[in-house]
Amino acid sequence: MEHLSHKRKITIMMAIIMAMFFSAINQTIVSTAMPRIIAVLSGMEYYSWVITIYMLTSTLATVLVGKLSDIYGRKPFILTGIVIFMIGAFLTGFSKDIYQLIIYRGVQGVGAGIIMASVFTAVGDLFSPRERGKWTGVMMAVFGFSSVIGPTLGGWLVDNFAWKWLFWIFLPLGVVAFFMILFLFPKVERNKTEKIDYLGSFFLSLTIIALLLGFSWAGTKYDWGSFEILGLFAAAVLCLVIFIFVERQASSPVLPLSLFKNDIVTISNAVGFIMNAGMMGALIYLPFFVQGVEGISPTYSGYVTMPMSIAMVIMSTVIGRIITKTGKYKRFALFGLPIMIAGMLIMAFMNSVWLAVVAMIVFGLGLGLGMPIFSLTVQNAVKPTELGVATASSQLFRNLGGTIGIAVMGTIMTSSLARNMEKAASSGTGFDFDKIDPALAEQLAAFHNPEMLLDQPKLAELQSQLPADVQPIITQLIDTLRDALSSSLTTVFLAGTALVVIALILTVFLREIPLRTSNKMPESEQPQATELGAERV
Repeated sequence: MEHLSHKRKITIMMAIIMAMFFSAINQTIVSTAMPRIIAVLSGMEYYSWVITIYMLTSTLATVLVGKLSDIYGRKPFILTGIVIFMIGAFLTGFSKDIYQLIIYRGVQGVGAGIIMASVFTAVGDLFSPRERGKWTGVMMAVFGFSSVIGPTLGGWLVDNFAWKWLFWIFLPLGVVAFFMILFLFPKVERNKTEKIDYLGSFFLSLTIIALLLGFSWAGTKYDWGSFEILGLFAAAVLCLVIFIFVERQASSPVLPLSLFKNDIVTISNAVGFIMNAGMMGALIYLPFFVQGVEGISPTYSGYVTMPMSIAMVIMSTVIGRIITKTGKYKRFALFGLPIMIAGMLIMAFMNSVWLAVVAMIVFGLGLGLGMPIFSLTVQNAVKPTELGVATASSQLFRNLGGTIGIAVMGTIMTSSLARNMEKAASSGTGFDFDKIDPALAEQLAAFHNPEMLLDQPKLAELQSQLPADVQPIITQLIDTLRDALSSSLTTVFLAGTALVVIALILTVFLREIPLRTSNKMPESEQPQATELGAERV
């Protein structure tokens, strides 16, 4: 599609941006509201599962669609993704319990994975790697804009309306995006030389499912050393071995192993994996600090995260244009990751809302600098015929990192919180229920549950129903809960920081090659872009 006129490309990009914004806003709008939703549906122990199932299904959809879109084109998959996402969003609003919420969010994840894999690859079809720098910045800015208005709007909606409207309010936008893609996006003829790798897709899916279930259940539903968890990890390894064997024999593999002979692809995907594990695993618990520790409502909680998104939008837009102008990109990743690390360190030791805002600004600047780079490096290092599967591999490792990071950080959060509560009880800073009337102790038991901090209206209601002479006890209990939660979050943020440090170290070894000014890869560039051990730039 590189031959299309500039005007036609811009029109198509408007349709792509609309589809991406529809998917992105439906993700960000629930971020600040999710603690309240979990509290209403009762199921804090499944909090990470609501996020994990979304990441799991989107990951599967992303990697499977990558190769299929190379065969059939991007248009049918963008349309399919929008429809599935809309169905999932509509059903999520009818959730009666935490289990239905998890299932319907899984459906949404399928749609989101299809959309995200297709739209980023479509940009690669339209523009050369050199031009993609600018458009990658624009796409990041769109996602950042959704991150600006999404959390604040989500918090306001959950404070003033039924939470189901979080999932329904943007459904009309999905309809608009669907018809824009339908009429504006050109149809591409099927590549009849490629065949669908059913067997490889099957074993790749089994590998991902077993791996992510193992990490999601370990430390929560089952012990890390339990038969169930070890069995899942063993199954993941077995399926991976079979998958590798199948891919070696496949004429058109769903995930070509030759991609990983390319040092740029391998290092970029490794950095994306580790960076997302640290970033997502930590940031998903930021609302716990703002709402649980500081007692801020979901509405104002969105204002706390807004500066991060604004900083990311500005920085990614500016950096995208600079990359297109200069053709240089590695330096921005090397600048961005240390800034992200600084932001996460501030999160680890923040003790006020204003310090949380500072952390968000610093982290957003680093995110805008570093995040767009690693998709661009992958797309620039492969042949145009591998664009879809290469982009999908990048999305796959990012999603795997985010999903595993959330699961591991969830385990760290849960175990740390339990230790802190036990420590408070044994040190005497907690309250001894044995010293008061059993009937009153039963009433106060609810204030011994950290989940109570996330549903402030219910907390205030229960507190107002108790007599005045008990209020000092309640204050002591709430302070103990907040201290325990705050200490646990510090542990989570430090763990996330450590992972981003590892990502920075790997980035140092990333080989930088010139960004092509055409989608056609010259023969002279192919060996340099696809073989390990090439001379570093």
